[in-house]
Amino acid sequence: MTRVLVVEDDHQLVRALRINLQARKFEVEEAADGGAALRSIVARKPDVILLDLGLPDMDGVDVIKSVRGWSRVPILVLSARHTSEEKIRALDAGADDYVTKPFSMDELLARLRAATRRQEEPVRSDAPPLITTDDFTIDLVAKKVLRGNRPVRLTPTEWHLLEILTAAPGHLVSQRRLLLEVWGPTYAEHTNYLRVYMAQLRRKLEPDPSRPRYLITEPGMGYRFELSPGPAVPG
Repeated sequence: MTRVLVVEDDHQLVRALRINLQARKFEVEEAADGGAALRSIVARKPDVILLDLGLPDMDGVDVIKSVRGWSRVPILVLSARHTSEEKIRALDAGADDYVTKPFSMDELLARLRAATRRQEEPVRSDAPPLITTDDFTIDLVAKKVLRGNRPVRLTPTEWHLLEILTAAPGHLVSQRRLLLEVWGPTYAEHTNYLRVYMAQLRRKLEPDPSRPRYLITEPGMGYRFELSPGPAVPG
């Protein structure tokens, strides 16, 4: 049974989420503030987190940053903050999705299922299980990335994008395919998500993120992974 941690101080919303999630066979844990959430994540190890940003003791973005220091558990933000800047701040911190309040319960459940599916399902690939470049190594079996001898922490969404791109080195992967495979049909036109996550991957993997050698943009079309890169070009 999938365990969901709901981090929210609105008791009516927590009750509605608990009823709907339990009716669909999710196990539900609750935390009313950031401190309780972090303790529960350590002790209970949830499979996915639903996180409000406006917590009474700390900002939800700080919770995301803390969790991302040691865990890849999917994090879906639930927030009344609607601005693009707030969404990007949460995604940059390591959130996997962002749902604005008020929201449709059916849409939230679809996004929740997509997040857990990304965590569980491997990407079919013809790539070798170990991909080695001049700057980093990707172990597709162990789901690990190393730069030198240091591990690189990727969120589940970042990892899923990297798996898809590395499955066919040198080949263009369209924006639409990436959006459909990683986020689902609801996000088929949300190219801003790709820009945010590709920027995050480049910051973590590229020696010069502003002039990527491995994660290449084909403007208006998509992205490709170059295993044997040529000269760096502006991203």
